[in-house]
Amino acid sequence: ISQLNSGRSQFANTSASVEVVNEFLSCDDKPFMLNGSVPYNHLRSGIHFNKISFSYPNHKNLVLQGVDLFLPHGTTLALVGASGSGKSTLADLLPRFYDPTEGHISIDGRDLREFELKSLRQAMGIVSQDTFLFNASVRENIAYARPEATEEEIVEAAKGANAYEFIQLLPEGLDTQIGDRGVILSGGQRQRISIARALLQNPEILILDEATSSLDTVSERYVQAAIEKLSCDRTTLVIAHRLSTVQKAHKIAVIDRGQVVEIGSHEELLAKGGYYTRLYSVQFAEETARDEALIRGSYEIRTRLTPMIAYLKLLVDEMVDSPEERDELIRESFHSAANIFTTLEFIENTIKRQALKK
Repeated sequence: ISQLNSGRSQFANTSASVEVVNEFLSCDDKPFMLNGSVPYNHLRSGIHFNKISFSYPNHKNLVLQGVDLFLPHGTTLALVGASGSGKSTLADLLPRFYDPTEGHISIDGRDLREFELKSLRQAMGIVSQDTFLFNASVRENIAYARPEATEEEIVEAAKGANAYEFIQLLPEGLDTQIGDRGVILSGGQRQRISIARALLQNPEILILDEATSSLDTVSERYVQAAIEKLSCDRTTLVIAHRLSTVQKAHKIAVIDRGQVVEIGSHEELLAKGGYYTRLYSVQFAEETARDEALIRGSYEIRTRLTPMIAYLKLLVDEMVDSPEERDELIRESFHSAANIFTTLEFIENTIKRQALKK
């Protein structure tokens, strides 16, 4: 009886894990894509999102409703809008992670579902904000796109992604082990490795899903420069939160609650004075407030730092007349350092508030 009770207890402890595994292995609640028979060769005309509507499996609410967009060959189409508007969902339909509930996507007039999945996805490169890197070397992570790539091709891809400079500074260069999901690298460095991988793959169709949204200003500049090289002369679908990153796109589609509400170039949409203009104004105001806070903080730090350096120099050079004067200089230096610390906290909190709003 004691053994049976112990077994019952073990079954109870493992039941939750068994349920998770069973749900993972279940075929009933997952979309399995039927493979087409036509090998994908080349994009000639463009990609047409033809009256697309979509809802996730086992959900009734439509995430996309009647989206009709055309992405011509060799151009860039940017998708912008509030979080949850359906931008990433639309991008997920292109490599057939899901199929539309209504409507269809066509490449050069042929339904996407007619193409072989392997050849279709090999023609696409995806760079997202959540970059997945393997617990392997930098070289292996870049060459994952093309395992047969030569050393010269890997180095060229790293240079094109603005990644080669920091790779050379790593302990073993390209052979450095970067840990699980690239744990030893910063966010900007991981993104540049991902872009180098996409450059090496040399995809005909490129999908950029908020690739710079979680980066600091310096990293964003490096990554954005690499993205511009990557997307040059390619058919590119860009999803962006920061409107400053899509101003050069050939067309910008504004999506709200799963529907396209505006479409045009950056200048055309601003001239309309509609939804895009409001988004742009809000972001511009936020960036202006942040920049002003940084300028004020920098001025405050310089104001406090200058006398503190002078006080410390007097102490180091022993140009003090009395112990009382020495104590006074130390107190003033301490107060200046404390004020600098407070100013730095103010700057950090300002940046965090702006990030939370986004």
